[in-house]
This record gives sequence, structure tokens and C-alpha cells, in this order.
Amino acid sequence: MLNELDKELERRGHRFVRYADDLMIFCKSRRAAERTLAYIIPFIENKLFLKVNKTKTVVDYVGRVKFLGVSFYEKEGEARVRIHPKSILKLKAKIRQLTARSNGWGNEKRKKKLREYITGWVNYFKIADIKGLLVRIDEWLRRRIRMVVWKQWKKISTKFTNLQKLGIDKVKAWEWANTRKGYWRTAYSPILHMSLTTEKLRKSGYLFFSDYYKTAVKDSVA
Repeated sequence: MLNELDKELERRGHRFVRYADDLMIFCKSRRAAERTLAYIIPFIENKLFLKVNKTKTVVDYVGRVKFLGVSFYEKEGEARVRIHPKSILKLKAKIRQLTARSNGWGNEKRKKKLREYITGWVNYFKIADIKGLLVRIDEWLRRRIRMVVWKQWKKISTKFTNLQKLGIDKVKAWEWANTRKGYWRTAYSPILHMSLTTEKLRKSGYLFFSDYYKTAVKDSVA
């Protein structure tokens, strides 16, 4: 449907990128961008008979614009891609949903759903600069998982037994089994970091963003 629009932009010498009906046209100044917008909207509506969403159509600096979940910035004279803040909020909301105790899932289903989401998300966004972001997200995700596990143990006796099985000495295990701290706060405690370590969570079947990102990038380079 927008093939003729591509040809028109090429004919006028514009630099642009389009995916389906998402389009960005790059101009050197705000004035040039406003001139471009003034003629391109009538072209789309009067010649192609398509309606332009005026509320989503803006003239703005490229670093503030969201395109397919990413935004752009300049580093050492080179254009770079990063995750848009709204996409990060969407990511965290999805993780909250997948790690919620209220969804009624067992651990295996939760691991499966997380794995599916992580692999899909990383493969989609791996062109962006996400290495540092994924480290932070993984720390938060592991805390969410520890919180789920701590809630599952429920009884003091279960917590006491499981902490000892995971290498915590008897005195500390009893102390933390009886803690009155909330689930989220306990999930950040040294005890759960020492007992439910990152490696143990991996071995139990949990996949983390950073781990999969290394594989995805390696495969794309190969």
C-alpha cells in the first residue's frame, strides 16, 4: 500500500526508514522537517487515499522518537540504537506478569514462559545497545524469582529445611525462616543470594537475558 510513498520519498532525495506503516523521515533541521510534513501528509491522504494518524505524527529530534520499540543516539559521530524507555517499562510489566504468584502456574510452566519471552525479546532487540540494561534487568528478574520461591515455601518449617539443604547453617536458617520481613525485601537478602544463587537458578532451568544475549550475538556474528 505504501510502495508509492517510498518512491515519492526516494524521488525527492529523502532519507527515511519504513516498516509496514511505521515511517521516519530524517531531515537536517526542524524547518526542513516541517516543510516535508506539510507536503507528505496531503500526498498520503489525497493521492494514496490513506488516513494519517495526526496524534502520532510529530516533528522531533530523533533521540526522542520511538520507532519499533527503539530510539537513536549519537556516540563518537556514529548513530547508535538503544531501547526506548517505554519499551523498558513494557518489558518490566511483562516480567511482573510472568513471575506473579497469582497466575496459578507451576515452576516448570513459569520457566517455559520466561524462556519463550526472553528468547523472543532478545532476538528482536539485539541490534540495540542492551548489554548494560540486561545485566540490570537480570538482577531484578532473579529477585522476582527468589521472591516467588520464598512465597512457595510458606511454612517456617519448610523455609528452615530448604535453607539448610541449600547450604545455610542451622542458626541462620532458623533466624531467616522466622523473619517478619516482607517477601520482596527478603528476596534481596544475603541469605537468599547465598542459597538461591544465580548458578543454582540456571541449573534449575531458568534462562536469563544476559546469558541468551551472548548466544544470540555470537550466532548472528557467525
